[in-house]
Amino acid sequence: MPLPLSIQALQDGNKDAFRQLVETYKDQVVNTCYGFVQKREDAEDLAQEVFLEVFRSVGKFREGAQLSTWLYRIAVNKSLEFIRFHKRKKRFGWKQSLSDMTEAEEPASLSDHPGLSLEQQESARILMSKIALLPENQRIAFTLSKIEDLPYKEIAQIMNISLSSVESLMHRAKKGLQKQLENMYRQSEI
Repeated sequence: MPLPLSIQALQDGNKDAFRQLVETYKDQVVNTCYGFVQKREDAEDLAQEVFLEVFRSVGKFREGAQLSTWLYRIAVNKSLEFIRFHKRKKRFGWKQSLSDMTEAEEPASLSDHPGLSLEQQESARILMSKIALLPENQRIAFTLSKIEDLPYKEIAQIMNISLSSVESLMHRAKKGLQKQLENMYRQSEI
């Protein structure tokens, strides 16, 4: 069974096919990265890295796989590498710019996220700061489900885990967020 024409064209090095791929998926890739790094500039830089990785490794694309799932997987991995690098950089005491975010810091303004209205910004800021504190796999599953609106089946493919594992991660993430938010609101009442 031959690969779809666009994939075959990408594998053949067709620049127009690559341009079409970028135009089709750039907003989704930027938004996926943004859901993890929470800074528009970083998300845009990461999206460029994602597409460079696609260009370099399109020959490894498996027949029968979904292109969007492969792109999400690369975007998630690049985002997590970025986060790990900045945590490691801080851990070793290197100079860290003021724009880098650690788990304890508040995320940058979410006003430029395309999915948020003005009224939702404060709630989103609080929620994003709590999502950043979740264990990595819970954070990935939650971000892909609730921010990217992906079905559990696709999340399982992206994370390379079973559907029941995604369900478990989501359950634990929701419980963890609920507990964090309850504690925060209890403290604000004191």
